[in-house]
Formats: sequence, structure tokens, C-alpha cells
Amino acid sequence: METILQDIKNHFGNDDDFFIMKEHFVNAPVVLLGFKSLVDLPQTLKTIQNKIESIFLTDKTFDQIMHWIGLVKENNSNEAISAIAEGKLLILLDSEKNKYVIVEAASLPLNRSITLPTNENVIQGPLNSFTEDINSNIGIMRKQVNSEKLHIRAYSVGSERKRNLSVLYFENHSSLGLFNKIEKQLEKNLDMDINNLQDLSKMLGFSPWLAVIKFNTTELPQEATNSLLKGRVIIFVDKIPLALVLPGLFWDMFALENDKNYPIPLMMTMRFLRIIGFLLTLILPGLYVALVAVNPEVLRIEIALSIAQSRNGVPYPALVEIILMLIILELIIEASIRLPKSVGPTITMVGGIIIGQAVVEAKLVSNLLIIILAATTIANSTLVGFQNSYSVRLFKYVVAILASFYGILGVMAGIVLICTYLAGISTFGVPYLSINLTKEEN
Repeated sequence: METILQDIKNHFGNDDDFFIMKEHFVNAPVVLLGFKSLVDLPQTLKTIQNKIESIFLTDKTFDQIMHWIGLVKENNSNEAISAIAEGKLLILLDSEKNKYVIVEAASLPLNRSITLPTNENVIQGPLNSFTEDINSNIGIMRKQVNSEKLHIRAYSVGSERKRNLSVLYFENHSSLGLFNKIEKQLEKNLDMDINNLQDLSKMLGFSPWLAVIKFNTTELPQEATNSLLKGRVIIFVDKIPLALVLPGLFWDMFALENDKNYPIPLMMTMRFLRIIGFLLTLILPGLYVALVAVNPEVLRIEIALSIAQSRNGVPYPALVEIILMLIILELIIEASIRLPKSVGPTITMVGGIIIGQAVVEAKLVSNLLIIILAATTIANSTLVGFQNSYSVRLFKYVVAILASFYGILGVMAGIVLICTYLAGISTFGVPYLSINLTKEEN
């Protein structure tokens, strides 16, 4: 025991929340080790004593009792140190110099409770959301699915910073081919540390330079459950309060499971509006540049004269004008995210109105451009998933730049270019432009 105890002291001895405590179990001396900040020691000791008392009545030996209260190990200092770092209680057996017991300790309440979703609004449907605790998230999924066909594969990933990662799949729906590909990719990179979703993308073998995300993120159990039942795979990472849905598909930015709580005509109308929002976000800025700077002859003479009058005195070309205002708009959106919730909406709304009015009166941009920008921003907000809206916001610059050179033809070329780019993306063999997973793809 002295060797293991000394190794643990050398590793954690300078940590003020680390404790070493002597205790007696069944009149045998033991040493308890752990972190006061992670282990609820009184509750853990009470649980252990209750177990010992119930087992001791059956005339079990001390060694058998230790096997009952925890996982008995020997001669492995590194595993003992890792167990303590994960918040477990370590019991060193004084009578057995090379043995110790790893006990699942009662943890302190360090995780927030299950609350309402904060980033995704639910009109009709369950109002719970995922948390940072991976076990709570898995429990939510088990209650939501309520089937013996739900299977979970757990991993411990990272070399310097250990994290738990779990892969969920549904038997008879999720393909073994898809699950096996994900499993092989994860097992090849178990030593990689995961600190954010970029690290997870690298672990899954995705390029970090893609303009779209190959997995969807959701904090809504209803959406995650629906994806699972449709043949997708769910990944949970400890300390990340999101379900990661693989593979992510293009249709996901238009369809929500919550839509099915409405009659079919209303559901189809909402999804059609999202498609219109996607097209307006992508096309409107480029169309403005094309019709103002390159192909004004396409417009009726009355509209062309009205646009020319609104741009009277504007010193910049249409492309510079719209890029400048788009960047200002992006800054306003980013500021609304970063500012405190109590002042963010007020400051950004007032700032946007003042800036918009000022630049029009200063003849830096036209009135029509302000309308175009407002319509573009509103249309972009109709898409499902903020990660999808970011991608579309990036693509609109490509269309606008091509439109400044080739006009209407440039708008069409930009759309074709984006469609070609999206068509070339696949996730573990599933094309990004698939409407949904089919048995053949599975």
C-alpha cells in the first residue's frame, strides 16, 4: 500500500481539496482518499456502512465484503489516480499492501437540474432539455424512447483530460454499417482530447474547413429521439449539454419533429416558409447587386428609375455598399449574442435603427438596401438550427460577389456552385443532400 499511497500523495499532495483519512471497516484499518470538492464523504460512508452491515450478517469474509462495495484492484497506481480524478472514493486496504477498492461515491450536487431549453423554442411538446451531465442525458433518452432496443456504447476519451463519450443507436433502425463506421473512427482516436465540437469533428475524421457541420446539435430530447428512431446515431459528450446527431442532412434545416404536432396543411406551410427563407437569404443580397449594378435592364422602367433615385448620391458601388452593411449587420447580431440578456436586445435594436437611419440620411446606402437587409435577416432566422443559419449566412457572400461580376448569371452560377459543393459532402457514406436515411443507405 505504501507505494500506491506515496504515488497518490506525490500526484495530489499539493491540492487543498484532496483528503487522506483513516477508517475501520469490520475492525480492519483502511485509508480513504478522494477530493472533498467531488465526493460527499458523509453520505458515501453511510452508504458503505449500511452495505457492510447487511452483508456482515451473512458471515462473509472481509475480502468478499470489499468486492461487494466496490471494484477491487491491485498494483496499478495510474488507475487509482485516474479514479480519484473522476470523483470516485479510493479505499486502500491496510491488510493487503497491494490492493485497493474503487467505490462509486455519492457526488456533490455540481450539475444543474433539468430545465427549459434556452436556445431552441418549443411551441407544443416536451419542455425539458439536456444538461451537462451525460448520465442525466442518457436517462432522459431512455425515458423518452422507453424500449429495450435502445443500445448504448460508452468510451473514455482523452490523454490529458479524460471525458466520457456515449454513442446511442436503436436496434432495427440504425444501421450496423453506420454505427460500425462511427465506432471504428472513435476507437482509432480515443487518445484525442475533446474540449469543444471542433475537437470532436477531428476525432470523427471530419475536415475542419467545411462550411457546413456534418452533425446536427440539439438540446431537445424530442428531436434527438426522432432522429434516433429514423436510423441516426446520437453522441453525448460529458460536460456538453447537447445531443450530436449523425449524420447531419440538408433537410434538417427545414424540418422539426415538433411540426408534427400540427395538422398536415399547417406543417407543410411552416416547412415551405423555411424553404422560402433559405432561398431569400441566399439570393436577395446577390440579386440586389445584379439588378442595380449589372442588369438593370431586367427591371421595369418604373422600378429601375425608383432604384436609381434611391441611390442618388450614394458614392459606393452596389457590392461595396451591400458588403459594408452586411458586415455591420453581422456585428449587430454577434453583439446581441454576447451582451447580457437584460440589455442586449434593447441596445442592438436601438443601435440598428439609429445606424440604419443615419447611413440612409448620409447617402451612404439606399433605402432599398435597408429593406433587403431586413428581409434577409428575418428570412435567415426561420431556418432550423443556428449552425445551419451560420452556413447560409456565409454562402450569401459567395452569391453576392459572383453577382457583382456576372449579374443574374452570377446569381445562378453561385446557386449551382453551392449545390455542387453540398452534393459533394457525405458523412460516413450518407450524402448530405439526402432527404432522410433509407434502408439502402443504412
